[in-house]
Amino acid sequence: MEKVISLEEAGKHIKSGMSIMMGGFMQTGGPKSIVEEILRSEIKDITLIANDTSFMDRDKGKLIVNKRVKKAIVSHIGLNPETGRQMREGEIEVILTPQGTLVEKIRAGGAGLGGILTPTGIGTVVEEGKQIIEIEGNRFILETALKADLAIIYATKADRYGNLSFEGSTRNFNTVMATAADIVIVEADEIIDGALNPNEIVIPGIFVDYIVQGGEI
Repeated sequence: MEKVISLEEAGKHIKSGMSIMMGGFMQTGGPKSIVEEILRSEIKDITLIANDTSFMDRDKGKLIVNKRVKKAIVSHIGLNPETGRQMREGEIEVILTPQGTLVEKIRAGGAGLGGILTPTGIGTVVEEGKQIIEIEGNRFILETALKADLAIIYATKADRYGNLSFEGSTRNFNTVMATAADIVIVEADEIIDGALNPNEIVIPGIFVDYIVQGGEI
């Protein structure tokens, strides 16, 4: 199967109402071109699973500003005032999750686990409504695994087999999200013919369904 497709073809796999994992940490390692393709469409009512909601004028932050997201499962929203405004006005549901817990919930989803046990949040509002399990006198929150209909992630470099490599901190949440979704679309800065050097590969192509050529936004 040919994995390299156009932005327009990638857009056909994205539907209203989907749960979508989106890589990136603030403005680093986010799929900017695919976000622009979503904004050109009528796609809405997205459940966004991400580290954050970025800035108002950057990548996934634009999805918030343009009211394409109905629910956000994230670790922080402080850099995007519009997320906070919509949350206060009841226009969007925001589930704030400690960052380490969020990435572990996604990892568990990709590994086929039911969830994780963590002490993070014990004695705070984080534990409200969740099952608490005691082990050897210590209390842990049972955090259920997270999966999504679709993951839209970034890579610095990809080959046509779907193998991915990253430069610096751009790998962030992209690596775990590639394992935890039914469909994975990658936006790569560079797509090479042939195969990546095995020593470069961070995400093997078996996790990747489609690749699009990224560009400067």
